[in-house]
Amino acid sequence: MGPVLGHLLADMESAQYNHAWGCIPTSFKVISVWQPPLGNCFKLNFDGACFDDGAASGYGAVIRNEKGEVMAALAAKGGAVRDSEEVEVFACRKALEFAIDAGFMEIILEGDSFRSISINCVRRTANGVAHALAGFTRLIDDDIVWLEEDPLTVVDALYLDANALN
Repeated sequence: MGPVLGHLLADMESAQYNHAWGCIPTSFKVISVWQPPLGNCFKLNFDGACFDDGAASGYGAVIRNEKGEVMAALAAKGGAVRDSEEVEVFACRKALEFAIDAGFMEIILEGDSFRSISINCVRRTANGVAHALAGFTRLIDDDIVWLEEDPLTVVDALYLDANALN
Protein backbone atom coordinates (compact mmCIF):
# COMPACT_ATOMS: atom_id res chain seq x y z
CA MET A 1 0.00 0.00 0.00
CA GLY A 2 1.40 3.39 -0.95
CA PRO A 3 1.85 6.21 1.58
CA VAL A 4 -0.98 8.31 0.13
CA LEU A 5 -3.47 5.43 0.28
CA GLY A 6 -2.30 4.56 3.79
CA HIS A 7 -2.77 8.17 4.89
CA LEU A 8 -6.26 8.24 3.33
CA LEU A 9 -7.22 5.03 5.09
CA ALA A 10 -5.89 6.32 8.42
CA ASP A 11 -7.89 9.54 8.01
CA MET A 12 -11.04 7.59 7.17
CA GLU A 13 -10.55 5.28 10.16
CA SER A 14 -10.16 8.17 12.59
CA ALA A 15 -13.19 10.08 11.32
CA GLN A 16 -16.37 10.60 13.33
CA TYR A 17 -19.94 10.66 12.04
CA ASN A 18 -21.49 14.09 11.56
CA HIS A 19 -24.03 15.19 8.97
CA ALA A 20 -25.87 18.43 8.30
CA TRP A 21 -29.29 16.75 7.91
CA GLY A 22 -29.02 14.80 11.13
CA CYS A 23 -29.59 11.46 9.46
CA ILE A 24 -26.37 9.75 10.57
CA PRO A 25 -26.36 8.19 14.02
CA THR A 26 -23.87 9.76 16.41
CA SER A 27 -23.08 6.62 18.39
CA PHE A 28 -20.43 4.14 17.26
CA LYS A 29 -21.28 0.48 17.45
CA VAL A 30 -20.41 -2.48 15.31
CA ILE A 31 -23.49 -3.41 13.34
CA SER A 32 -23.79 -7.06 12.33
CA VAL A 33 -27.16 -6.91 10.53
CA TRP A 34 -28.37 -4.34 8.03
CA GLN A 35 -30.38 -1.53 9.60
CA PRO A 36 -32.58 0.95 7.72
CA PRO A 37 -31.55 4.59 7.54
CA LEU A 38 -33.09 7.13 9.89
CA GLY A 39 -35.01 10.14 8.61
CA ASN A 40 -35.34 11.02 4.97
CA CYS A 41 -32.02 9.51 3.92
CA PHE A 42 -31.09 6.54 1.83
CA LYS A 43 -28.50 3.98 2.84
CA LEU A 44 -25.70 3.21 0.38
CA ASN A 45 -23.87 -0.04 1.14
CA PHE A 46 -20.75 -0.92 -0.85
CA ASP A 47 -18.13 -3.64 -1.04
CA GLY A 48 -15.19 -4.62 -3.21
CA ALA A 49 -13.71 -7.97 -4.19
CA CYS A 50 -10.28 -9.00 -5.48
CA PHE A 51 -9.91 -11.77 -8.06
CA ASP A 52 -6.91 -13.63 -9.47
CA ASP A 53 -4.45 -12.31 -6.85
CA GLY A 54 -5.41 -8.71 -7.56
CA ALA A 55 -5.30 -8.94 -11.36
CA ALA A 56 -9.00 -8.03 -11.41
CA SER A 57 -11.56 -6.59 -9.04
CA GLY A 58 -15.25 -5.91 -8.71
CA TYR A 59 -17.55 -3.53 -6.88
CA GLY A 60 -21.03 -3.90 -5.51
CA ALA A 61 -23.38 -1.20 -4.22
CA VAL A 62 -27.00 -1.01 -3.16
CA ILE A 63 -29.14 1.98 -2.19
CA ARG A 64 -32.14 1.28 0.04
CA ASN A 65 -34.82 3.40 1.66
CA GLU A 66 -36.11 3.38 5.24
CA LYS A 67 -38.28 0.34 4.47
CA GLY A 68 -35.33 -1.63 3.11
CA GLU A 69 -36.61 -1.40 -0.45
CA VAL A 70 -33.92 -1.39 -3.12
CA MET A 71 -33.90 1.96 -4.88
CA ALA A 72 -30.85 1.17 -7.06
CA ALA A 73 -28.08 -1.42 -7.22
CA LEU A 74 -24.76 -1.78 -9.03
CA ALA A 75 -22.33 -4.58 -9.88
CA ALA A 76 -19.27 -3.32 -11.75
CA LYS A 77 -15.95 -4.76 -12.89
CA GLY A 78 -12.79 -3.04 -11.73
CA GLY A 79 -9.18 -3.19 -12.77
CA ALA A 80 -6.08 -4.60 -11.16
CA VAL A 81 -5.51 -3.68 -7.50
CA ARG A 82 -2.58 -4.03 -5.08
CA ASP A 83 -4.56 -5.28 -2.09
CA SER A 84 -7.95 -5.49 -0.40
CA GLU A 85 -7.64 -2.00 1.10
CA GLU A 86 -7.19 -0.47 -2.33
CA VAL A 87 -10.18 -2.30 -3.79
CA GLU A 88 -12.33 -1.07 -0.89
CA VAL A 89 -11.33 2.54 -1.51
CA PHE A 90 -12.14 2.13 -5.23
CA ALA A 91 -15.45 0.46 -4.34
CA CYS A 92 -16.34 3.38 -2.06
CA ARG A 93 -15.58 5.87 -4.83
CA LYS A 94 -17.56 3.87 -7.42
CA ALA A 95 -20.51 3.63 -5.01
CA LEU A 96 -20.51 7.39 -4.38
CA GLU A 97 -20.31 8.14 -8.11
CA PHE A 98 -23.17 5.70 -8.70
CA ALA A 99 -25.34 7.30 -6.01
CA ILE A 100 -24.74 10.81 -7.35
CA ASP A 101 -25.37 9.74 -10.95
CA ALA A 102 -28.61 8.10 -9.83
CA GLY A 103 -29.71 11.33 -8.11
CA PHE A 104 -29.31 10.33 -4.45
CA MET A 105 -27.84 13.24 -2.53
CA GLU A 106 -28.87 12.47 1.08
CA ILE A 107 -27.18 9.18 1.90
CA ILE A 108 -25.63 7.23 4.70
CA LEU A 109 -22.55 5.37 3.47
CA GLU A 110 -21.74 1.92 4.84
CA GLY A 111 -18.96 -0.50 4.01
CA ASP A 112 -17.37 -3.37 5.86
CA SER A 113 -13.71 -2.39 5.66
CA PHE A 114 -13.43 0.90 7.55
CA ARG A 115 -14.15 1.51 11.21
CA SER A 116 -15.94 4.72 10.30
CA ILE A 117 -16.32 7.15 7.46
CA SER A 118 -17.39 10.73 7.87
CA ILE A 119 -18.71 12.77 4.99
CA ASN A 120 -19.93 16.26 5.75
CA CYS A 121 -21.68 18.61 3.39
CA VAL A 122 -20.22 22.10 3.80
CA ARG A 123 -20.31 25.40 1.98
CA ARG A 124 -17.37 26.37 -0.20
CA THR A 125 -16.29 28.88 2.46
CA ALA A 126 -15.68 25.92 4.80
CA ASN A 127 -13.79 24.02 2.09
CA GLY A 128 -11.45 26.75 0.87
CA VAL A 129 -8.14 24.88 1.15
CA ALA A 130 -9.35 21.86 -0.83
CA HIS A 131 -10.97 24.19 -3.38
CA ALA A 132 -7.70 26.12 -3.79
CA LEU A 133 -5.76 22.86 -4.23
CA ALA A 134 -8.23 21.66 -6.86
CA GLY A 135 -7.78 24.94 -8.75
CA PHE A 136 -4.00 24.62 -8.48
CA THR A 137 -4.07 21.34 -10.41
CA ARG A 138 -4.51 23.17 -13.71
CA LEU A 139 -0.91 24.37 -13.31
CA ILE A 140 0.73 20.97 -12.65
CA ASP A 141 1.51 17.90 -14.73
CA ASP A 142 1.93 15.31 -11.95
CA ASP A 143 0.37 14.73 -8.55
CA ILE A 144 1.93 16.55 -5.61
CA VAL A 145 1.66 15.24 -2.06
CA TRP A 146 2.42 17.24 1.09
CA LEU A 147 2.83 15.32 4.34
CA GLU A 148 2.75 17.32 7.57
CA GLU A 149 3.58 20.60 5.82
CA ASP A 150 1.48 23.48 4.51
CA PRO A 151 1.16 23.70 0.74
CA LEU A 152 2.49 27.17 -0.09
CA THR A 153 0.04 27.44 -2.97
CA VAL A 154 -2.91 27.65 -0.55
CA VAL A 155 -1.42 29.69 2.28
CA ASP A 156 -4.16 32.35 1.98
CA ALA A 157 -6.93 29.76 2.39
CA LEU A 158 -5.10 28.20 5.34
CA TYR A 159 -4.82 31.65 6.94
CA LEU A 160 -8.58 32.22 6.59
CA ASP A 161 -9.29 28.85 8.22
CA ALA A 162 -6.91 29.61 11.09
CA ASN A 163 -8.58 32.98 11.70
CA ALA A 164 -11.98 31.32 11.85
CA LEU A 165 -10.73 29.09 14.69
CA ASN A 166 -9.73 32.04 16.86
